[in-house]
Amino acid sequence: MSSAADDRLIVGLDLPTVSAARTAVKELGDAVSFYKIGHQLAFAPERENGLHLAQDLIAAGKKVFLDLKLLDIDNTVANGVKSIVGMGMTMLTLHAYPKAMRAAVEAAGNSDLILLGVTVLTSMDDADLIEAGYAHNAADLVAMRARQAREAGMGGVVASALEAETIRTIVGPDMAIVTPGIRPAGSDAGDQKRVMTPAQALAAGATHLVVARPIIAAPDRRAAAEAIVAEMAAA
Repeated sequence: MSSAADDRLIVGLDLPTVSAARTAVKELGDAVSFYKIGHQLAFAPERENGLHLAQDLIAAGKKVFLDLKLLDIDNTVANGVKSIVGMGMTMLTLHAYPKAMRAAVEAAGNSDLILLGVTVLTSMDDADLIEAGYAHNAADLVAMRARQAREAGMGGVVASALEAETIRTIVGPDMAIVTPGIRPAGSDAGDQKRVMTPAQALAAGATHLVVARPIIAAPDRRAAAEAIVAEMAAA
C-alpha cells in the first residue's frame, strides 16, 4: 500500500504524554503529514508539553492543527491568536461565537493561520443541546454558526460530516470544513454520536478529516492510516 501522505487526513494525537505522541508520530512516519494537538497534550504534565511537540513537528515539515477551542473576551482571544500566529500553526479552533471570531480574524491579519469556528461538538446531539440551554437543534445551530463564521471572515468551520453538505451551501466553495468523528466502515463509534466514514465525509463536502482512535489505538498505526488514505483516494 502506498505511504504517500494526504494533507486532508489529520491524525489526532489524543494521547496522555508527549513521549507517547512522539512514538506514534515515529510509527506513522511519512504516511501522515498533518497532526492535531488538543487539550490533553497541550497541558501534559511533563517537562515538555504538546506545544513543544507542535513546534518540533513544524520544524520537521509537518502541519499542526491546534485544537484548543478558544473562547474568552475579545482582547484575550485576540492576544492568544497573535501568539499562536508566531508559532507557525496551520489551523486553530475557537468556539463559533461571532464576537470571538471577529476578534480572532482581526488578530490573525494576513497570516497563513486558518481559523476554524467550532459549530457543535460531534459528541453532542439534540438532547445534549437542550440540556445545555440552547434553543436550537444541532442542525439549525450548525447552520447558524457556519453562516456567522463566513460573515466573520473565518477560514473554515469544524462540524460533523453529517452537516458538511448543508454547510457547503452556506459557506461557499472556499472555506475549509474540518470533520472530526470520522470512523472507517465497521469501526466502533466510541463516544461520538454524529459520525461518517472517510468516503462519505469527503462526498458530503468535507475538506479535512480528523481521525484519532481508529489510527492511534490500532495495532499497526501506519497500516490503519494508509488504509484511510486509500479510502480517501478512492472517494
